[in-house]
Amino acid sequence: MRTTLDTPYLDARADALSFALGLPPLDALAVLPVERAGLTVQLRLLGASHQVIAGPLSETVACLPGAAEPLPGRAFTDLPADGAHPAWVYEFTATTAVHGDAAAFGRAVEVVCARLADRGDALTGDFPGSRHAVTALAVEDTDIGIGWRTWHAYPQTREIVMTRSRLVRPS
Repeated sequence: MRTTLDTPYLDARADALSFALGLPPLDALAVLPVERAGLTVQLRLLGASHQVIAGPLSETVACLPGAAEPLPGRAFTDLPADGAHPAWVYEFTATTAVHGDAAAFGRAVEVVCARLADRGDALTGDFPGSRHAVTALAVEDTDIGIGWRTWHAYPQTREIVMTRSRLVRPS
């Protein structure tokens, strides 16, 4: 699903992103629920980037005020079983690609958008001001759990932050 968002871009640089687990659902500009592995995975576009809620996990990568952590390159945590969910291991990685010129940056954003265009398990939001101001999320099927990927494109700095997250059932 692709949507044009009616809100200004709140985070203008990759280094403004922060990371938080366990936040309650934040106000979302668009939400796409996707069923995977017995869980509803909510892909949520925020004015400040994204939030994914998958069973017992809430992952937020956004411009967050206050006590949020800077965006890590890697993160891991165990989620114990509870009455509603089995145990999971959560894995997160983030990388940033910096493009040398606006044309290369634009092509990279267009490749991501084209790859996700016809998928029912992907959500892409276009922010006003630049056709390459995009945040995109997509569910990924894995053999050992569920996962999702995100892309946060910053035309001002020609940066694309890419994240990959997985919930894996412990062996």
